[in-house]
Amino acid sequence: MHGKVLIMTDTDKGDPVDLIGSGGAPRPAGPEVQDTQRKAHVRGLIELLRSTSLDARWKAAEALGATGDTEAVEPLIAALSDPFVDVAWLAAKSLGKIGDPRAVEPLIAALQSKEKWLRVGASWALGRLKDPRAVPRLVSLLKDPKKMVRKNAAWALGAIGDERAAGPLSEQATDPDPEIRDTVAEAIGAIRKKNNPA
Repeated sequence: MHGKVLIMTDTDKGDPVDLIGSGGAPRPAGPEVQDTQRKAHVRGLIELLRSTSLDARWKAAEALGATGDTEAVEPLIAALSDPFVDVAWLAAKSLGKIGDPRAVEPLIAALQSKEKWLRVGASWALGRLKDPRAVPRLVSLLKDPKKMVRKNAAWALGAIGDERAAGPLSEQATDPDPEIRDTVAEAIGAIRKKNNPA
């Protein structure tokens, strides 16, 4: 094995390692190798996001969020329009995990979807992005007929912390669902804490 380099995955840690020389002792791969492998992985997931297989697309949409790679932002934005909500709502959540501001306007637009799960995913993502441009549209979702939409909209408004949401949230303090009431109370508390620090 003299003079040969073998790239493999360390099964315990999932980290790339290379075996150099005759000793065969694992040594972590250099940053350039890791970066190249990571980029190749992201590009592979982006290709899967365009697959004709629904199963491949939703798995790719979910996995791209875990990478945190901004190269995935535009393909994930495009996936918000996937004809299957399974893909679209996971794309929304992944955009929230990546945290790139390019996703804000497309996610705000997704809040108008007829699909409950896309409204849920977009609300959650906008809460992660904490962009105040989302506040008016999120406020409108506080009266959504679907409980999960109302809950995620309330959480997102609390995460953003914009004072404009305090009044509309207070109006929802009597929501018939106790989970919504709890989320609304937490959101109002978060807004107060952000705008009136002790």
